[in-house]
Amino acid sequence: MTQPFLAAPARRKPTRYRRRLRSRIVLSFLLLGFGLTLLLAFATNWARGRVENQLVEDVMNRNIDEYARRYYADPSRNPPVPVEQIRAFAFSADKFTRVRRERPEWAELPDGIYGLNGVDEAGTPFSYKLAVRKTPDAWFFLAYDMTQSLRGEKQFNNALTGVVIVFTALSLLVGWWAASRVMSPVSELAARLRVSGRSAQPEALASHFADDEVGQLASALDDYAARLTEVVQRDREFNADVSHELRTPLAVIKGAIELLLSRPDVDDKTRNRLLRIRRAEQQCTDLISALLLLSRNERGHGAADVARIAEQLLDAHRAQLGGKPLQLRLEGEHRLVVDAPEAAVAVALGNLVGNAVKYTTEGEVVVRLLSDAVQVIDTGPGLSAEDAARLFERGYRGTHAEHSQGGGIGLSIVRRLCGLYGWTVRVVPGAERGVVATLAFGASGT
Repeated sequence: MTQPFLAAPARRKPTRYRRRLRSRIVLSFLLLGFGLTLLLAFATNWARGRVENQLVEDVMNRNIDEYARRYYADPSRNPPVPVEQIRAFAFSADKFTRVRRERPEWAELPDGIYGLNGVDEAGTPFSYKLAVRKTPDAWFFLAYDMTQSLRGEKQFNNALTGVVIVFTALSLLVGWWAASRVMSPVSELAARLRVSGRSAQPEALASHFADDEVGQLASALDDYAARLTEVVQRDREFNADVSHELRTPLAVIKGAIELLLSRPDVDDKTRNRLLRIRRAEQQCTDLISALLLLSRNERGHGAADVARIAEQLLDAHRAQLGGKPLQLRLEGEHRLVVDAPEAAVAVALGNLVGNAVKYTTEGEVVVRLLSDAVQVIDTGPGLSAEDAARLFERGYRGTHAEHSQGGGIGLSIVRRLCGLYGWTVRVVPGAERGVVATLAFGASGT
């Protein structure tokens, strides 16, 4: 089934969320400060642990060597340990079995220094370093209590965490201050640009800023505004010239036709031709008025009687049917009045009626008036999927256009008029055949 095509008065392209430049600057400072401080804290903690471990191992190596020397000097007495927090153990060969039974984890260790952690029988965690020296006739063990060192390490890590938090907060404050300083001239430029954009003659911006990146941007905007003002001025002059130069000959044509039609000696054939010329003149006048409104983006006001305009359009097309077996009729309410110039309504509705008459070879074209809309229903060949997707594109001609006249811009003008006045136009396939085009006026219809 062919999908309906709806031309809305205004369409917004989907936009992705983007952070403001100020927020991105602040976030950059915050991440930089946090990352560097965290990296510094990690490096400091690693260096502290490495240095402390090296110092402890050096002390333990010296002490266990000294302890073994003193033991061999006088095995009968237990020599004192030179350093506090160190307990020394010496076992002769006859006590090796006892060590394996009571301290199996010590007995399996070769010479070296090892870190041992665990929980004792009372559930208290312990941590110590153990230096091991084994000879064939004696085993020496030196245990260094690391509990106080671990407590100091925890306090040191807490201090590093505080440093990271403090310096991250400082990075946030510095980032906020830097973003304010960086964005201040940009914000000023945007404010001046908004004020300048409301006046007919834009104010020069570059003179208010230093010769830096923002000043260069202001200078480029001044140049762009000057060129844009020149283009707008040329466009206004062109519109005024077109309005005057085209309306004048049309007014002359209209006056000459009215004068000729008032003559009693005009035969019917000539009268019909003059009436056709008058309808063409009125169509040209309406089209010029509508195009000038679009070029100025100016929403004109008025009290357009849609029923009367529709009847005039149908009469004009009846006179051009020739022998075409096509019936044109108007039905529905006749009290629809739109707050818009008659020219705008005539052009929008005239394109819909003209397309229906052009592509319908036989049957009927019905213009149905609703409370706030008008429908154009035909019994033509219908609407293909490609036509539905591209119907309101400028320059597109439908698959049924074949060799018919037209440049494919009529429905594009209808879409632009709908955007200007807040109307909507909807084209869908008919229930059985043909096309149903609906022009809804919304709040502008009464």
